[in-house]
Amino acid sequence: MANKRVTMQDIADACGLSRNTVSKVFNGRGAVPPATRSLILQKAGELGYGLPASEKIQTAPSSGGSIALLTNNMPVDYHFGTYFVTTFTDQICRAGYTLKMFEISAEELQKKQLPPHFLPDQTAGIVAIELFDADYLDMICSLGLPTVMIDSPVHSLIHLYPCDFVSMENVASISVVMKRLLALGARRIGFVGDKEHCGSFYERWFGYRMGMEQAGLKPDESLCILAPDASPYNDPDWLIAQMNRMPALPDAFVCANDYLAIHLMNAIKKMGLSIPDGIMVTGFVPIRPGGARPHHRADPQHRNRPHVRRYPAGPHPQPGAALQLDAHPHQPRVAQEHERSIS
Repeated sequence: MANKRVTMQDIADACGLSRNTVSKVFNGRGAVPPATRSLILQKAGELGYGLPASEKIQTAPSSGGSIALLTNNMPVDYHFGTYFVTTFTDQICRAGYTLKMFEISAEELQKKQLPPHFLPDQTAGIVAIELFDADYLDMICSLGLPTVMIDSPVHSLIHLYPCDFVSMENVASISVVMKRLLALGARRIGFVGDKEHCGSFYERWFGYRMGMEQAGLKPDESLCILAPDASPYNDPDWLIAQMNRMPALPDAFVCANDYLAIHLMNAIKKMGLSIPDGIMVTGFVPIRPGGARPHHRADPQHRNRPHVRRYPAGPHPQPGAALQLDAHPHQPRVAQEHERSIS
C-alpha cells in the first residue's frame, strides 16, 4: 500500500492548529506568530512535508550540533517567548547550530522522562522555557549539558541548580506599583495569580507583600485570588465567583501579569464596576501590540483623573514594565500602538 500523502491538514492536526494557519505559513499570506510558525515548520519536517521556498536558504554549516529547546507549554500568540525563540534561533543558526524544539508531555513531566527524540549525545546545550517543575529541572541538569532556564521554578531563591537563569527584575518593579497605588489612596489591595507558579510570580508576590508591610498594612489573602495556575483565570464568571467570596472588594488588585489583569478587568466590567474609579488594576510584563485587549473606551470625563495605562513597550519591553498607574494624569493617554488607556 502506498504511503499516504501528507497534507496541510495533517500538519494542522499535529500542531493542534487550523488548516488556515498552516496555509498562511506555506503560502506566505497573512501574519503568523514566530513560535507558531516554527512549530508548524518543525512538524512539517517531521512528517516529511516540504518547506516553503522562503525557508530554503543557505545557512552556516552545522559545526556544534543542536540546541534543544524544552518546554511544558509551547509559547504561542503574543507570549514574549515567541519573540525570544525567533531571535534565539537566528543567532544560533549564525553560529552554526540548529534548534530542535521539544514539548514535554504531562506524562513525561510526571515520570521525569526525556522526549523520545531527544538525543543527549547529539545536543550541545539546552534552553528551557515555561518549564517550572523543580524535579524535572534537576533531571535535565544531571545530563551534564550546558543549560539555561528562562525564568525559574518557584523555590529557586532557596535551591541551587547547576544551570543559569534569565529573569526580569520583579520585586522593585512591584514595589513601585504598590507605592503608586498607596499614593492614590488604596489601602485594601489584593494580589491575583498563582504565587507558586514560577520564580517570577513568587517574586512579584513578595514585592506585593513587602509593599504592604512597608506601608504598615497587613497583606490580606482573603482579598487575593491565588488559585493554581491551571485554574480558569480566563473565565470571567470564575473570577467573579472568586471576588464574590471576598468579605469586600479591595481598592486595587495587583496582577502577576498583563493577561491576568486583562481577564480580571473583563470580569470587573461584567460586574458593572468601573476601572479605575471603582477598582484599580495593575499588570506586569506588557503584551505585544495586537494581543488580547479588554473592551475599553476613552471617556473625556476621566481626563483629569488618575488612570491605568501601559508604559510604552517599544521594540523590546523594559524589565518590570507593567500596566501601571499614570504619574501624569493631566496628560491623558488613549489606545495607541504601544500604549493603552483603560477607563
